[in-house]
Amino acid sequence: MSIAIESLQLIKRYPGQKKEDRPAIDTIDLTVESGQLYGLVGPDGAGKTTLLRILSTVMEPTSGSAQLAGFDVMKQSEDVRALLGYMPQAFSLYPDLTVMENLKFFADINGVSAQKQKTRIAELLEFARLTEFTTRRSENLSGGMRKKLALACALIHDPKILLLDEPTTGVDPVSRRELWHLLAKVIQQGVTVLVSTPYMDEAERCNTVSFINQGRVLISGAPAELEAQLPFRIVEVKAKPRRALRAVADRTEGVISWRAVGDRLRLSVSDPAEVMPRIEAELKKDGAEISILREASLLMEDVFIHLVEKQEAQS
Repeated sequence: MSIAIESLQLIKRYPGQKKEDRPAIDTIDLTVESGQLYGLVGPDGAGKTTLLRILSTVMEPTSGSAQLAGFDVMKQSEDVRALLGYMPQAFSLYPDLTVMENLKFFADINGVSAQKQKTRIAELLEFARLTEFTTRRSENLSGGMRKKLALACALIHDPKILLLDEPTTGVDPVSRRELWHLLAKVIQQGVTVLVSTPYMDEAERCNTVSFINQGRVLISGAPAELEAQLPFRIVEVKAKPRRALRAVADRTEGVISWRAVGDRLRLSVSDPAEVMPRIEAELKKDGAEISILREASLLMEDVFIHLVEKQEAQS
């Protein structure tokens, strides 16, 4: 398998930062194989956007190197741009232009011939389900439709590599699902996609993910592999009163940590078979009413929280 994206020891410090300050990105190594859907997962301020800007040739690193399809992002930026589609987080299209005008504009600046534009634009309009909205100004589109138009514009020149910076942020759940459905189609066409996201459920959709926090990659791997490496299992509990439930979680042997998720607790435990009877006994002793007590599946959110807590403990 060939390598589509590779970074080595990338560091970025912004103007005004002192040498002792934490860099925006700190010695990042990244390897993305061709044809992958690769997720860059982390919270706001983790360094995801900075990394994508460097890879897209928009920004130069302070040190280190990066290549896309073998081309150096600093020394061969024109070659990189020819094979790259980039969708920034902020809405980057022209609000006073229609859907069709935006597509034609991006086709022109990316060197798509007039002959090819006709068929390519028609393909992308159908692909993004925007055929009925060609005369609508982009400023009048819904959030989800804007994202789909931005994706279509990023794909207008048949790029081999696609960089997407939080493409589903700020859109409704239905639009999020539609965008991921479109990305699945892009992957089927052989395009390599590097997508950043703060949503842990979206990490599950990726072939490989890298968790990033405070400018550093904490770990990389396939979602199932990362979940299997966790040194604990998860027990889900719902009981009333909740105050009693939290007190029991705090004092029960075998509970490593817990966090509230909606109206229940997710307990990180050493052995569910041992801990669940203890939890049940303690809750009944306190007169609590148990509605849920079961082992639950591990999630990407469990992986990320564990990694962040480990990072904070070491710093």
